[in-house]
Amino acid sequence: MRSRNNSIHEFNFIDSTLREGEQFRGTHFSIDDKREIASLLDRFGVEYMELSTPVASPQSADAIRTLADMRRRYKLLTHIRANMDDAKLAVDCGIDGADVYIGTSNYMREYSHGKSLEQVIEIGQKVVAYLNEQDIETRFSTEDTFRSNFADVMTVYRAMDLAGVDRVGVADTVGIADPMQTYNLISNLRDVVSCDIEFHGHNDSSCAVANAFCALQAGATHIDTTILGIGERNGITPMGALVGRLYTCDKALVDKYDLCLLPEIERVVAEKLGIEIPYNTPITGEVAFHHKAGVHTNAVLKNPMTYEAINPEDFGMSRVIDVAHRLVGRNAIREYAARGGLALPEDVLNLATAQVKLMADEGPITLEDVDRILSKMMLPLDD
Repeated sequence: MRSRNNSIHEFNFIDSTLREGEQFRGTHFSIDDKREIASLLDRFGVEYMELSTPVASPQSADAIRTLADMRRRYKLLTHIRANMDDAKLAVDCGIDGADVYIGTSNYMREYSHGKSLEQVIEIGQKVVAYLNEQDIETRFSTEDTFRSNFADVMTVYRAMDLAGVDRVGVADTVGIADPMQTYNLISNLRDVVSCDIEFHGHNDSSCAVANAFCALQAGATHIDTTILGIGERNGITPMGALVGRLYTCDKALVDKYDLCLLPEIERVVAEKLGIEIPYNTPITGEVAFHHKAGVHTNAVLKNPMTYEAINPEDFGMSRVIDVAHRLVGRNAIREYAARGGLALPEDVLNLATAQVKLMADEGPITLEDVDRILSKMMLPLDD
C-alpha cells in the first residue's frame, strides 16, 4: 500500500481515445483509423488501450478483433456494462481486460438502470466471477462516483475487491469533482481496498488534469486519458497535458514514454477529427513555447529555464522568440539578426529596436517588416 507522502510511483495510462474519444462530437474513426492511432500510441508506450463496447455496433466488435490480432505491447480493453451478455461478447472478441461499470448515484439508479445497491453488488459479483474464470483482467467502476453516497460506493468497492477485481474505478462522470475531493476520496479508498485504483475524470469544470494528478498522489495506479482530451461533452483528462504536469513534477515519471511522438499523435488525431490543435494546448499548442515580452526573451536567451518549466526539445518542439511587436527587447533583436548572419553595433541595435517599436505602435507588423528595418542597418557577420 502506498505511503501518505503524496509521492507518485508506478502508474499506467489507459488511453481511451478509441472509446471515450468516439463520444466526441463528429468523431467517426474507421477501423484503419483505429489501427493507425493504436500503433502510434503503442510506440509512445501507453500501457492500456480501451475500445468501445462490442455491443455498440458490428464495427465496434470488428475493431476489437482487429486490434487484438495486431502486434502490440499494450493490453487491449473494452468498456462494458455490468451485464453478463456484454461480458461474454467482449471475451469472444479477444480482449485482455474488461472495464465494467454501473451507476451508483441516485440519478443513475433512478433514471439509468433502476437497480438497488444490493442488486448492483450482486450483478457485479457475477460478472467479475465470470471474467475471472476467463482469465480477463477486470476493473469495476462506479459511474458518477462523486454524486454517489460515500458509504454506498465504499461498500461496492469493498465487495468488488473481495470478488477479485484487479482494480476499482473512480469516475467523475459529470466533471464536478475538485482536486481536494479527488484526493480525499481516493486516499480513503486506498485504505478500503487492496486492489489497484483507476481514475476517470471529465473536464466540464476544467479540473480533469488537476484531479488526475491528485488521484495519483492519493494512491491511484491507473488514469484514463484521451488524445487532446476528446470525449463526451468537454471530454476527459488529456494525455499530453497530464504528461506535462507529471514532467514538471519529476521528469523521471514520464521517462518510460517516447515523448517526441506526442506532437505527431496529436496532429494525426486532430486531422482525423477535422479540428485544429487548440493554440493553448500544453506542449504541442502553437504558443506553448512562444516568448514575447522583452524581460522574458532576454532571460530565455541566457537560460531558457528562467521562463520554461518544460524543455521543448524533450518533445521534439522548438521555442519561438517573437520580435515583430512593440514589446520587443534589444536582446531579441540582436539574437534574431545573428540568426540571419548579421551583426549590429550597440548604437545601431538600439536604433533598430526603437524603429521596430515605433512601427508596431502604428499597427500589427510582420517579420518581413523587421527584416526591412534591419536590412538598412546591419553589417554581415565575419566569416
